[in-house]
Amino acid sequence: MYVVPPPQRSDPRSAGGSGDLRVYQNWKGSNIFFLQGRFIFGPDVRSLGLTIFLIVAPVTVFCAFVAQKLMDDFSHHLGISVMVVAVVFTVYVLLLLLLTSGRDPGIIPRNAHPPEPEGFDGGADVGAGQTPQLRLPRIKDVEVNGITVRIKYCDTCMLYRPPRCSHCSICNNCVERFDHHCPWVGQCIGMRNYRFFFMFVFSTTLLCIYVFAFCWVYIRRIMDSEETTIWKAMIKTPASIVLIVYTFISMWFVGGLTAFHLYLISTNQTTYENFRFRYDRRANPYDKGVVENFKDIFCSSIPASKNNFRAMVPREPCLPARSVGGGFMSPNMGKAVDDIEMGRKTVWGDIGPGADLSEGQLTNNDRMNVKDGELAELSPDIRTTVEEGDRPGIHPRRSSWGRKSGSWDMSPEVLALAARVGESNRAGGSTSSSNLTTENRQT
Repeated sequence: MYVVPPPQRSDPRSAGGSGDLRVYQNWKGSNIFFLQGRFIFGPDVRSLGLTIFLIVAPVTVFCAFVAQKLMDDFSHHLGISVMVVAVVFTVYVLLLLLLTSGRDPGIIPRNAHPPEPEGFDGGADVGAGQTPQLRLPRIKDVEVNGITVRIKYCDTCMLYRPPRCSHCSICNNCVERFDHHCPWVGQCIGMRNYRFFFMFVFSTTLLCIYVFAFCWVYIRRIMDSEETTIWKAMIKTPASIVLIVYTFISMWFVGGLTAFHLYLISTNQTTYENFRFRYDRRANPYDKGVVENFKDIFCSSIPASKNNFRAMVPREPCLPARSVGGGFMSPNMGKAVDDIEMGRKTVWGDIGPGADLSEGQLTNNDRMNVKDGELAELSPDIRTTVEEGDRPGIHPRRSSWGRKSGSWDMSPEVLALAARVGESNRAGGSTSSSNLTTENRQT
């Protein structure tokens, strides 16, 4: 049977405009890129400026009012080392912050089309008047270290999330080994930046302890040099008092966060898993022991990014024609991916007088009757075939792959066939009129 080829769709990128776009310029997530895709941040990247200020401002005050005074009280090399260590430590913390927030956390590229259901035979025969609509299962079960783990289908990315993967509602991406979205760094914390995130939090804790300790050292030096009480010494250096209060509060925050993530690393959990699954009450399929868990985080190689943000946008391939009148359906999608032809706009193939009517083919006379709307004059078998072809969403042996909604473009072959049918109608009508005139004359 002749299958009408799908209409050729022009690629807008071939015209020149969007063909020069790179991946980061055509990104469908909520991320923000800098330096032509070399750095990727979350949509709340502005909070990163606040975090940098909260780190740099107290260190600047420390160097100006505390470390500089200690340079005079201690010997030459020891006094300078106090300020040098503070500056180098701050630069190290800022570098870890950039590695955490400015790199791909492990984003899984989204699919352009939903995956095909497993075990589906695209060439399987479907009965006339039947349209297979296959829905993807919402949840799948996979085995991890002998324990069954459920994975979910992501409607936004159109993929099944791997184990320990979750979709971040802020960045609008599926992230591998998703831990959480940190507003302080303006980025998701996942497989590719969790190590740097922990080192950033831990180093910030050490920096707070360093500033806190040397502020007390400076107060102690004032007490010894002036032989005064601690309260009078604290009054003489108000900057030290402010730094002591600030670093004490910060140590509770970043120090508590460091302790919590040490517990998560030792048990090989993520923040998302700890709050949602509670592995204390069930088996953890990822726990390999304390030593192996720490090796997994700090000694394993970081996988390469699955996204090349500076690459050119790939051209989508032309969709092939399909002869099955059904479509694949996503779990939450209300209509098939392949739109089904509806109504009486039937695409006729090359049909001969001896065609099989069970396959939805009609003879020339039946086709003329259908054209004139005389459905009642058809035989019962043919009438059933036409009525089933008129039902919305049921059209056997035809697909509208690549057809725009509301457009019924006819191919040249179909138009030629319709012209031949019209000529036969006119020829049959003139023959009938001449026969009728001859009979009247004979009468």
